[in-house]
Amino acid sequence: MEDKRVRWMLLTAIAPIAWGSTYFVTRHLLPADAALWGSVIRCLPAGLLVLLLARKLPRGSWWWRSTVLGVLNVGGFSVLIYIVGQRIPTSLAASLMSTSAAAMMLFAWLLLRQKPRAAAALGAGVGILGVVIMLGPGAGPVDAWGVVASVGAMLASSVGFVLTTRWGSDVPPLAMTAWQLIAGALVVLPVAVVVEGAPPVLDGGAIAGFVYIIVIATALAYAVWFTGLSKLPAGVVGIIGLLNPVTGVVLGVVLAGEAFGIAQAIGLALVIVGVLWGSLPPRVPSRQLARSDATP
Repeated sequence: MEDKRVRWMLLTAIAPIAWGSTYFVTRHLLPADAALWGSVIRCLPAGLLVLLLARKLPRGSWWWRSTVLGVLNVGGFSVLIYIVGQRIPTSLAASLMSTSAAAMMLFAWLLLRQKPRAAAALGAGVGILGVVIMLGPGAGPVDAWGVVASVGAMLASSVGFVLTTRWGSDVPPLAMTAWQLIAGALVVLPVAVVVEGAPPVLDGGAIAGFVYIIVIATALAYAVWFTGLSKLPAGVVGIIGLLNPVTGVVLGVVLAGEAFGIAQAIGLALVIVGVLWGSLPPRVPSRQLARSDATP
């Protein structure tokens, strides 16, 4: 049982690591001022790709549920993330999004009655403290609208992921991934046409960036994330999401030369500690373990 839990955690970790890389790709490879079309180009092909694998269409209430979840988890989220990636540094963007660990715990408590374990709550607190330290001295100038967009994306996705756990227990994660990606993209598509006009012209770098985001950071990432939500408590999945800022900071510093001082190093270490601490399995009381061993 413990080995299975670890495997599901490792599989789920692919998603925040991939998402942490999208900030760098968006900032340095994708066209500016195309957040709406960027969301459509990212999500619609990814959804169709996953649908080819899932081979299952929604039924009944899942038509409107897919739309609601698609707006929260995919359409609105990816638009805001595109804005975030264009306006604030990669490391800062990923760090702000890591507060979703605490938000998912709160919404899971309110909507799913999943009371957070002490270790998970403490791990989230340690990780968020690390984020606060990372945003301290040496973090560089901060774009206010980028921060607002980041907080909006964090809240929307946190609610959406918890609702996915609440509604999706009887739906294969791969099918649910496809429905949400397609629904989210289709909601954004007409808005993109009205607001931004024709799709942006893509150069070689932008095409490569979108291919990576479509296949790895969207189709694969959402599939493993929703699978993790179906196998693990929402609070634990939220803690695993703290790997997002770790990826963002590393890419921002190594590839983009962003600021990284002592405060950022301490903060990053605390985020890692928070992930490990908050993801620990619950301890089984010794008496209960003894009774279990004695049972034939």
